[in-house]
Amino acid sequence: MSFIHQVDHRPWPKPRSPWLWRQDWQTLCFAHWVVDKDILSKQVPNPLELDLFQGQAYVSVVPFIMTGVRPRWLPSVPWLSRFPELNLRTYVKCKDQAGVWFLSLEAPRRAAVWAAQHWFHLPYWHAHIDTIAVEDVVHYQSTRVGSPEIGFQAQYQPTGLVDFAQPGTLDHWLTERYALFANHPTRGMMISEVHHAPWPLQPATIQIHQNSLGEPFGLDLSCDPPHIHYSQNLPVVMWPLTPL
Repeated sequence: MSFIHQVDHRPWPKPRSPWLWRQDWQTLCFAHWVVDKDILSKQVPNPLELDLFQGQAYVSVVPFIMTGVRPRWLPSVPWLSRFPELNLRTYVKCKDQAGVWFLSLEAPRRAAVWAAQHWFHLPYWHAHIDTIAVEDVVHYQSTRVGSPEIGFQAQYQPTGLVDFAQPGTLDHWLTERYALFANHPTRGMMISEVHHAPWPLQPATIQIHQNSLGEPFGLDLSCDPPHIHYSQNLPVVMWPLTPL
C-alpha cells in the first residue's frame, strides 16, 4: 500500500496510530450543487460550522462501489466486502480542521449499515441499490427501504483524461477532504481521520432521472449539478473515531 506513505498533499499530518479500516472506492461520481447556506446550516450541529467556498455552500451526491472493505486485522470477505454505496454530504470545519458531514448514506448490506451506525455513528439507511457498468457508462439506481420516495437514479460516465486538482481551486476544495465528523450519542462530536493519495479525477457527464435525497433536509437537488467529477478507483484507510 504505497499510498500510505504519500503525505505531501495532506492538509495536516496523518495519525501515527494504526489505521482501523481499509477499502477501495470504485466507479465513483461526485455530483455537486450550490445550495442555500441558511437552510443547510440547520443540518450542521455545533461545534461544526459550514465550510464555504467563496461564500457558497455545497452538497454532493456520491454514488460508488465499495470493494475490499475490511478491518486491519482481517482479510476481506467477497460477499461482505463489496457493495454499492450512495451518500449525500456537505462540507464543514471545526477550528482549523475541514472535513465532511454526511446528511445520509445508503447501502444494501444490512451488516455494513449496522456496523457504520454503531461503530461510526453515521446516518446510514438500508436501501435497494442496483448498479451496472456498460463499457464506461455506469447505471445506478437506489431506493431507500421503508421510504421508497427517497431515491436516486442516474447514469454517468467519464469524458476525459485523469487529472489532479490544484490547491485553491473549487475541484480541490470539494474533493481533497481527509476527515469525517460524526455525532456520538454520549461522547459528543467526534472525528475520523481518512487517508488516500490525491484524487485521480476525470471530467464526466451525468443524466439524473430521480434525485430526492435532499428533500428530507429541505434541499431541492432536482436540477442538473453544475460540477461533476468521476474517479475509477481510490484505495483508502480510515482511523477510529476520536473526540474533538
